[in-house]
Amino acid sequence: MFTLLDRQLIRSFLKAYFVCLVSLLGMYVVIDLFMNLDDFTQNNSFADALRYISTYYGCKVTQIFDRLCEAIALLAAMFTIAWMQRNNEILPLLSAGVSTRRVVAPVLIAAFGTIGLSSINQEIILPQIDSYLVEHRGDPEGDHESIVKSTFEGNGVHISGRAAYRKEMLVKDFTVNFPQKQGDGITLLQAKEARYVPPVEDRPHSRGWKLKQTTPPELEGRERLKELGLEFIVSGEYFLKTKYVDFDVVTRSKSWFAFIPTYRLMQDLGRIDSTQLASVAVVFHMRLTRPVLGIILVFMGLSVILRDQNRNVFISAGLCLVLCGVFFGALFACKYLGDYEHLSPALAAWLPVLGFGPLSFVMFDAVHT
Repeated sequence: MFTLLDRQLIRSFLKAYFVCLVSLLGMYVVIDLFMNLDDFTQNNSFADALRYISTYYGCKVTQIFDRLCEAIALLAAMFTIAWMQRNNEILPLLSAGVSTRRVVAPVLIAAFGTIGLSSINQEIILPQIDSYLVEHRGDPEGDHESIVKSTFEGNGVHISGRAAYRKEMLVKDFTVNFPQKQGDGITLLQAKEARYVPPVEDRPHSRGWKLKQTTPPELEGRERLKELGLEFIVSGEYFLKTKYVDFDVVTRSKSWFAFIPTYRLMQDLGRIDSTQLASVAVVFHMRLTRPVLGIILVFMGLSVILRDQNRNVFISAGLCLVLCGVFFGALFACKYLGDYEHLSPALAAWLPVLGFGPLSFVMFDAVHT
């Protein structure tokens, strides 16, 4: 049951968390806005530029929060405990027989709760963000040409193109390679343009690509190709049904998997090309370890502060920042080794847990009670 002191500590933590969150996000927005102001105002009126800036940074701050969530929780916990030490509020509690671990328990609970916000942000909010808007400041309407990534449909059909236009969901020089069957050669179909049609209930030609001005205008073996999703409309026009390859798939960036929820990531592991398989698998496993690593970081940070309660608060803050640097440096190093297949994806994700986990509990156990 929470006591009056526990509720006071939680309120102090939430205040510190809000201040750290607003300060870091605000500092990022101001610096990034002044560095890229020309991209927002180019060929836009003041009202359009203001609306675009609001939309862009409304999306961008969720991505920055995703990267800083654990560090913000540690900073808030650090300032809450350091302020108690500065005001000599811990010593009377220790004199009354209350252990140090019991004193900081509300702060730990509040920190763990805020770390859980990163999972909510990752699984619910980030998937709703238009990743193209986040990555391309100079093309809010999707009029500019973008690169097309070749990819495979689940049935082995290979799809590629020359250029894409997001506004019209159009791909120029669209090429489809159908796999061979029973000794037949590979069937190649080229279209001058292909437009993606999103899924619409009770509409026959939806959730696929409408191909126009195809070469050749008509293909042989239509029954076999129909099994692969290709439907003949008229001479020079086809409709290709796709379950996996939509417009976002063929135009996604190298970091496309950073914005999708974990369950989609697990589904896509069996369908992506081998060049990105290791990177996607590492991200998937790191999604599983992220809450655990956040808890470990908070434990280590509070252990540094509580280890010597007579230490100056600024020195303690500096040590926590150094700890954050070492911690995240190790995470990035393991991710790099996993991305380039020097380590297996599972080991790359779980190695920081195996390394820092026991260390954090040893450090916390050494705190004087």
